[in-house]
Amino acid sequence: MLVSEQEIIELKKFISQLNSMNNSVVIVEGKRDSKALVKLGFSGNVLEFYKFKGMIDFTDSVSKYERLIILFDRDKKGRTLTGKTIQLLQRRTKIDLSFKRELQKITKGKIMFIEQLVCYESYLV
Repeated sequence: MLVSEQEIIELKKFISQLNSMNNSVVIVEGKRDSKALVKLGFSGNVLEFYKFKGMIDFTDSVSKYERLIILFDRDKKGRTLTGKTIQLLQRRTKIDLSFKRELQKITKGKIMFIEQLVCYESYLV
């Protein structure tokens, strides 16, 4: 994949901003997604949706956080999970989709799945 210098700069800034978010948790779909974020330098709190026993267990567990930063994939399943999460949690905690939109902007839509971020690892280390 062709990676521009601007993407690298913006992705470093993105990870830095994500790391600076206090009283928040990043929500991803699975193990490979969380590993990809860690490989890019993310050191904050991350939870994997598929470790929970369904949507109700998930929403009950994450509602204690002040802010949820949702980074579900951009495929149909990810969009559905995002919609359900917003629907069930919008009155219980703050839901932040700005990082998801920012990531799409930085990568110019090339990244559909969070786990694909590992392709930037060699540029950021």
